[in-house]
Amino acid sequence: MFFTYLRRELRRRRKAALVVASGLALGIALVIVVNSVSSGMGKAQDKVLESLYGLGTDMTVTKAAEQPTGEEGERPRFQFDAGEEGSGEQSSDRVLVQGFQTLAASTVGEVGEQNGVSDAVGGLSLQVMKVNGEFTQGQFQPGEGGMPTAPGGGGGTGGEGRVEGGGASFDVNSYSVYGTDVAQQELGPLTTSKITSGRTFESGETDAKVAVADSAYAQENDLKVGSDVTIKDVKYEVVGIATADSGDSAADVYVPLKQAQTLSDSADKITTIYVQASDSQQIETVKSEIQKNISGTTVTTSADLADTVSGSLSTAADLATSVGTWLSVAVLLAAFLVAGLLTSSAVSRRVREFGTLKALGWKSGRVTRQVVGEAMVNGLVGGALGIAVGLAGAYVVTAVSPTLQAELGGGEATGPGGGGGRMMAAAGGPGASRTLEVALTAPVSVTTIALAVGLAVAGGLIAGAFGGWRASRLRPADALRRVE
Repeated sequence: MFFTYLRRELRRRRKAALVVASGLALGIALVIVVNSVSSGMGKAQDKVLESLYGLGTDMTVTKAAEQPTGEEGERPRFQFDAGEEGSGEQSSDRVLVQGFQTLAASTVGEVGEQNGVSDAVGGLSLQVMKVNGEFTQGQFQPGEGGMPTAPGGGGGTGGEGRVEGGGASFDVNSYSVYGTDVAQQELGPLTTSKITSGRTFESGETDAKVAVADSAYAQENDLKVGSDVTIKDVKYEVVGIATADSGDSAADVYVPLKQAQTLSDSADKITTIYVQASDSQQIETVKSEIQKNISGTTVTTSADLADTVSGSLSTAADLATSVGTWLSVAVLLAAFLVAGLLTSSAVSRRVREFGTLKALGWKSGRVTRQVVGEAMVNGLVGGALGIAVGLAGAYVVTAVSPTLQAELGGGEATGPGGGGGRMMAAAGGPGASRTLEVALTAPVSVTTIALAVGLAVAGGLIAGAFGGWRASRLRPADALRRVE
C-alpha cells in the first residue's frame, strides 16, 4: 500500500517533484565540482612540491641562513690569459655552491639517527657559470701625415693615427648541477624524473665521471647517451637522459656526489638533506626533534614550502577553498530550504486528501511516513541528477585542463635548495624564485560521491520533516471542512 500510494502521488505531482529534485541536484552538483577542483588544486600543489623535494621526501634539512662573509658573498670572477696574438678564444668556468651555505656530510648520519626518521640522504646543489668568447685586437691606422703615434691615439688631423676594430665577444651560459648520492637514490630531486634513455647511476659509480642529463637540457645542447658534458675542464659521459614528471626538472645535469664536491672544492660538504619520516602523521614532531638536537640547521616541511607558493595556482586554490566552498554551502542550504518549503506547501494543498485518509483510519505517523517517503524519493532523484551533473562538470575541467602557474620563493630562504638557478631556486637567497606550470584536473573520489549521496538523503529528510510536521498536525474534522 505504501509504495503503491507513493508511486501514484509522485506521478500525479511529477512537475512539483521535478522542481524539488532539480534544486537539490544543483546544490549537490556544485558541491561535487568544488570538492573535485579543490582536490585537483591539492594534487597540483603536491606535484609542484614533489618537483622540489623528490618523491617520498617529507622534509629537508639545510644550514641555517647566515650573513655571507669573506668571498662567499662576492660576485663570481673570471680570469683570462693575455696572449701575444692579435686574437684568441677564451673560456672559463665557475662552479658555485647554490646558496653558499653547506653542511658537513656527517650531518646526514646525525639526522638519520633522530627519532621518527626512516631515511636521510644528502645532496649538493651547484650552479655552473661558463663564459666563452674571444678578444680581438684592434688595428692601428696611421694619420694623414703617415707618422705613427701610440696605439689608442685619437682620430685627429695631421700626423695623428687611430685604432680601428677590436673588442670582445663573450657568451655566458648558466646551468645547474646536482650531486646525488648514487648509493641511495630513493630520495632526492632525481626521483621526480623518469629515465627515458640510457640508465641511471649504478651504486658503484660513487666517484665516476658519469652524468645524467635532463631531457630539455639535452635537447637544447644536442646531448644523447654517450655524449660528453664538460664541467670545469672535466669530461663526464652522459649515461642517461631523464624527463621530469612535472615538466620542469630540478637540475640540468646530475653527477655523483663526490664529483660535485670535487668540482666545487666542497669536500665532505652538502647543501641539502632529504628526510623521510617513519610516520607521515608525525612530521611536525620529527621536525622539532631535528631542530632541537642538531643546531645550525633549518628544517622545512612540505607544509612550510606550500606557504611560499604564489601565482595563479595559489589564487585559484584560495578561490576554490573560500569562495567556492561558501558558494556551494549557500546554494545547498538554499536548495534544502526550497525543497522543504515546496514540500510543506504541497502538504497544505493536500489537506482534504490527508483529512480523508485520517477519517478512514490512517494514523498521523502513517501520514507523516508517506510524506517523508515522497520527499526521500525526490531527494534521491535530485542526488542522482546532481551526481551526473557534477561528474560532467568535473570531466569538463579535466578535459580542458587549464594551465596554472606556481611561483615558488621570491623571499627569504625557507626551502630545501640553494640560491639561484633552476635547481630548487625557491629556497635561494632573497629574490630567488622558480615558476612552474601545472595542468589542473578535477578528480572525483569515492568520498565525494558518498558525500553527494549523503546530501541527497539529508535533503529528502529535511524536506520530509517540513511536510511531515505539517501533515501530523492535521485533524480530520478541520481537514474535511477545507475545500481545495
